[in-house]
Amino acid sequence: MDDLILTIGDKNLSSWSFRPWFLMKQAGVPFTEENIRLDRPETRGVLKEKSPSGFVPYLTHGAVQIWDSIAIMEYVADLFPEKALWPGNVAARGVARAVSAEMHAGFSALRTVWPMMFLRDHPGHTTQAGVARDIARIDALWTMCRQQYGSGGDYLFGAFSIADAMYAPVVSRFLTYGPVAVSDASAAYMETIRNTDAWRAWADGARQETGAA
Repeated sequence: MDDLILTIGDKNLSSWSFRPWFLMKQAGVPFTEENIRLDRPETRGVLKEKSPSGFVPYLTHGAVQIWDSIAIMEYVADLFPEKALWPGNVAARGVARAVSAEMHAGFSALRTVWPMMFLRDHPGHTTQAGVARDIARIDALWTMCRQQYGSGGDYLFGAFSIADAMYAPVVSRFLTYGPVAVSDASAAYMETIRNTDAWRAWADGARQETGAA
């Protein structure tokens, strides 16, 4: 099999890069990481030249390039079925795909008003109405998943899955801009994510990139 090359943006800033990186690192999928630094004079030209979509992340696998975070993760799930990156149960798998798609397409207020700044500590940030609605919906989703499908482990659907990778940047935002009021189940889930090896590795990389190490 050709090597997988995942091209990402800055670890402190790029929430969409974080998702497939987090998935592959936590699941033990081998890949080579390449970086395109964002918000620099040369960034637009580099992305235009190298990226299929003009954005990060994208995955290169031999002659194949896959862009868009959830498409990358679906592709990786197909390449490595033994990793079981979606729940095995049909009902749980359907719900996992639904909550992942909702994250992919929604929560625009949260993503716009609270951009990911992984290393920033900014507690008590003002919560606008749209952000509050997004937080409430995410809390409801996490609580439902943990209560109805999470009995087999500490993740949304028990075992680690693509759904967890989709929401890892949300955990980052809640920590950066919070504290946020969430259920006990959601608070415990946030601790599960931030205590993963992949989270710590991403944080180390962000500190190195920003000179905060």
